[in-house]
Amino acid sequence: MHLTALPCAPVPGRLTEGPVWHAGRGELLWVDITAGLVHRAPLVARDDDSGLPDLGDRTTVSLDRPVGAVALCASGGLLAAAATSFLRVDGAGAATEFAAPVVPDDGTPRRFNDAKCDPSGRLLAGTMAYDATPGAGTLYRLDPDGTVTTVLSPVTISNGLGWSPDGRLLYYADSPTHRVDVFDHDPVTGTLSARRPFADTSPAGMPDGLAVDTEGRVWVAVWGAGQVRAYAPDGALHAVVTVPASQVSSCAFAGPDLDLLIITTAADGLTAAQLAAQPHAGRIFICRPGATGLPVTPFADDPAQLPGSSTTSYDLRGSA
Repeated sequence: MHLTALPCAPVPGRLTEGPVWHAGRGELLWVDITAGLVHRAPLVARDDDSGLPDLGDRTTVSLDRPVGAVALCASGGLLAAAATSFLRVDGAGAATEFAAPVVPDDGTPRRFNDAKCDPSGRLLAGTMAYDATPGAGTLYRLDPDGTVTTVLSPVTISNGLGWSPDGRLLYYADSPTHRVDVFDHDPVTGTLSARRPFADTSPAGMPDGLAVDTEGRVWVAVWGAGQVRAYAPDGALHAVVTVPASQVSSCAFAGPDLDLLIITTAADGLTAAQLAAQPHAGRIFICRPGATGLPVTPFADDPAQLPGSSTTSYDLRGSA
């Protein structure tokens, strides 16, 4: 099955990533990693005959550091994996340091990249070096009480987190391997085991973010290929979504029925000639893939357990 995605209205970002559907507010959230921006926008009617919605006016929170991903919090607000810290961001744009892993003191600058909550509400978040130094990254787990545990190390560019509908499998991509791997996942303890290959995206490109549908199919953004590829639970190719931007960074199911596939792309690193050939690079795209996504699990925090620390107010502004 071959599908084509349409661009959405918001202006392109540099490293647009991490789409998350907020069902309670009927909004899509996403980040522009290196700019430190967290955007949100509602679905609105599209002025064409495609039958697809568009994204409306944005509201943006600007942080003082790169932000790899955000997750919804059960207590309200957001949890941001930003630089090498976890921040709570409230609805007014105020950010509070919540927790941080102990990163190696080896002179290599790192930042968080992809992050998502498991079915029990624990956040998995991976790091990478700014220059993608091989083996400089780590996959961490943040528990609701603020405990940070190393789950997998070393990795290079931590990406592609998603769980099977029963919560017993985790799909994960260390992008330079050109492979999505699958782990057995213990839903009670969060323990991972029995890592094995699931899908290979070479030679077209590298796997980036991914999403899982209710049938257990895995929708993988393929960086460099201008595609999202969907794989059946047995690893067989199910569908290809074509995107008119080569650097496809992530995807997520959205909308009241979770039947829309939102696809993010990036302009970062493209030459002037490439940008001229890809005017939509950095935009968000949308399609209806004939599949339904899984509900987003929020971070299972308890406000009574949040540690007290300094709070910084960040810029909250609206834009088109």
